[in-house]
Amino acid sequence: MNTKYNTLYNGNLAFEEGRQGLNDTYRDNYWEILPVERMEVTDDIKLDSEDNNPNFIIAEEKAAKAIQKHSMMIKDTEHNPQTDEAFLLLGKARYFDQRYIPALEAFNYILNRYTYSDKLNEAVIWREKVNIRLENEEIALENLKRLLKLYRLKDQEYADARAMMGQAYINLKVVDTAIQQLKIASAYTRKNPEKGRYYYIIGQLYNQLGKKDSANMAFDQVIALNRSSPRVYKVNAELQKIQNTVITEENKEAVFEFLSEMEENRENRPFLNKIYHQLAQYHLGDGSDSLALDYFNKSLRATERMPQLNALNYEAMALYNFEDNNYKVAGAYYDSVLLNLPENTNKYRVVKKKLDNLQDVIKYEDIAKDTDSIISLYEMPLTARETYFKDYIAQLRAAKEEAQKGKDKLINTGVASFGNAKGGKDSQGKFYFYNVTALGYGKTDFKSRWGNRVLEDDWRWSTKTKVQAQYADTPMDRAEAPLAATDEQQYNLDFYLESIPQEEAIIDSLRRERNFANYQLGLIYKEKFKENHLAAAKLEAVLKSAPEERLIIPSKYNLYKIYEEEGSPLVVSMKNDIIANHPESRYAEILINPQAILQGSVESPDAKYGELYKMFQNQEYVAVIAQAEENIAKYTGDPIVPKLEMLKANAIGRVMGYEDFKEALNFVALNYPNHPEGKKAQAMVNDLLPRLSNTDFIRASEEGSRGNWKLVFPMKIKDNAKALKLKALLEKSMKDLKYTHKISKDIYTIEDQFVIVHGFLSEEYALGYAELLKNNKDYLVNDENFVILSTNYKIVQIHKNLQAYRAQQ
Repeated sequence: MNTKYNTLYNGNLAFEEGRQGLNDTYRDNYWEILPVERMEVTDDIKLDSEDNNPNFIIAEEKAAKAIQKHSMMIKDTEHNPQTDEAFLLLGKARYFDQRYIPALEAFNYILNRYTYSDKLNEAVIWREKVNIRLENEEIALENLKRLLKLYRLKDQEYADARAMMGQAYINLKVVDTAIQQLKIASAYTRKNPEKGRYYYIIGQLYNQLGKKDSANMAFDQVIALNRSSPRVYKVNAELQKIQNTVITEENKEAVFEFLSEMEENRENRPFLNKIYHQLAQYHLGDGSDSLALDYFNKSLRATERMPQLNALNYEAMALYNFEDNNYKVAGAYYDSVLLNLPENTNKYRVVKKKLDNLQDVIKYEDIAKDTDSIISLYEMPLTARETYFKDYIAQLRAAKEEAQKGKDKLINTGVASFGNAKGGKDSQGKFYFYNVTALGYGKTDFKSRWGNRVLEDDWRWSTKTKVQAQYADTPMDRAEAPLAATDEQQYNLDFYLESIPQEEAIIDSLRRERNFANYQLGLIYKEKFKENHLAAAKLEAVLKSAPEERLIIPSKYNLYKIYEEEGSPLVVSMKNDIIANHPESRYAEILINPQAILQGSVESPDAKYGELYKMFQNQEYVAVIAQAEENIAKYTGDPIVPKLEMLKANAIGRVMGYEDFKEALNFVALNYPNHPEGKKAQAMVNDLLPRLSNTDFIRASEEGSRGNWKLVFPMKIKDNAKALKLKALLEKSMKDLKYTHKISKDIYTIEDQFVIVHGFLSEEYALGYAELLKNNKDYLVNDENFVILSTNYKIVQIHKNLQAYRAQQ
């Protein structure tokens, strides 16, 4: 009796309190299949010594106390009928603390020692819950089937067993069988919250199978429970039904009326975020774009601690702006989507790829827009330019006056009303947030400084400031100008006129920059977004703007491919133009002989790259640099170009040294940031270059100077025949003297090279070998040479500082 009404009673109270606390804090993810059991599971592996839930700790302590103090095990027979319940409580407390192995031990102890207990069936079910958590679904199913076959269960036990079998089948992706198990569980359970949850999961599983009608029938069962089941199931079931319904002219009014009623129902206030999202989707499908965007923003403002819904809202607005060709705004929304998605998920990778593609669009659109603005202003007659800026200054003045009026009104009305409000005079000297007057002034000052801000992350970013928004719709494209200017300069006509460049060289540079940006945009729209009309507009703009020769032919060829895909009559004239005006080009060859684009063609970009890579391996670095530049110009716009740039950068590093290599890598990283070669170059800039920057040589007397030494014979590139003869003679000496050292011929600079003997264990050993070569009548090698530690040789090759090394010897 003491065990039941004292120790275990208090333990069960603590357990139920802990379980209720988990239920209160746990949030279901309704965008995925709900788990059968409401329990938040983390990836953390918990130990007995860790700081666990205090309620479950108390429950476990009470259960252990009941076992230790009140167990009456006499001759292998337990005479206290409460001990099995103590072990059951012990296992359940450990289970909810996610200490599954200790929980399994407790449940197994009941099954092995208390064969006549009335808790055996419950212990089996709890044990299989543990097995499912441990991903042993097959074992759990086998044991539960045996339990159902051999033992008579109470209705609730039967429902629990079937529900756990349903969870096991869900984990194993056997959806049909999972549905059947949950149907049985929902029929036998007497707990309406469980019944509502099982019906909802059944609806989700039917949706997964694509059976919308069957899913809606399951959701109807959830709705029919009404207040008997938690309202969250009912609201989500109603929204799921709407998502499964095809909106037609006949039913759209009824759907809108139903959603409006859900929005206005006071009981649905905790779920307004989801209702707003569904209303936004409805208006988007109905063509009411402004209403849809308004409801998406309402959903975002109403959402707390629900990143899945935030991601859906941001993604919907990103897609809307993307389809409206507003790629810069779409990119900002996709960036917000990523912030609300867990990394290392397929969804995250898909959105990240879209965002990476958009980054290029945003970059080149900004370049095209800015350069075009400057060029347009430059090409304006002086009088037109003056008129343009006078109008702009007038708009600035009008906007400032309007802002000042609004600020004065806010201060006069806001502070006065707060000061005269009830309690305003009585709150003097109180803490700021209890002082009505101070609080009102603070709010007014915030609005005058920042404007009306949306409640969102990073609200203070410069891209969202009130000043920038104020000038966003002015005729001047480069809205940053008024932000960079002083108050006096903002209203000075000469300031703007003098800011327009006048040198023809600068304007030509801007024209080249604009043409290249438009060309890149044309390729991106064509290849990545399949927006042929946008791509054609950009490429046609390139051809109309006196582009560089390297952009003309690829622009024409890509336009030809777009016209061909769209079935445009311009395809014939463009083909004839390329063949007639550029007969020697690769593109003309492709149009005349389509087989020329085969991967194995000797003129294909990949074949050219392979040829240059072999030359690089043969240390023909100067030739690689020259031919890489030639092929980069020839294949402009082809995916092979970043690889050629990277190969060229590596060749530059080999013959020109660290500083030139650093500059070449930065060029690749900055110009191809979203290409694998660009990312590789950026990684090398961040990680490799700092490790190669050291120019301090190790002296022969220093610790660590013993090791791999080299004997180096400097030679001129023009004396390559002499270098090859020396290399052959050294190889002969290795064979004659039975040495195992390797001989190589390394390029040093454009003019110099080295013949090297590698692998001496000490400087003295290397010098002795050099002396032997000089005096042995079979070799008589009297060429200039020096000995260098392998680490120092690496520094010499990287920084091309041989003179500095030899000066310190």
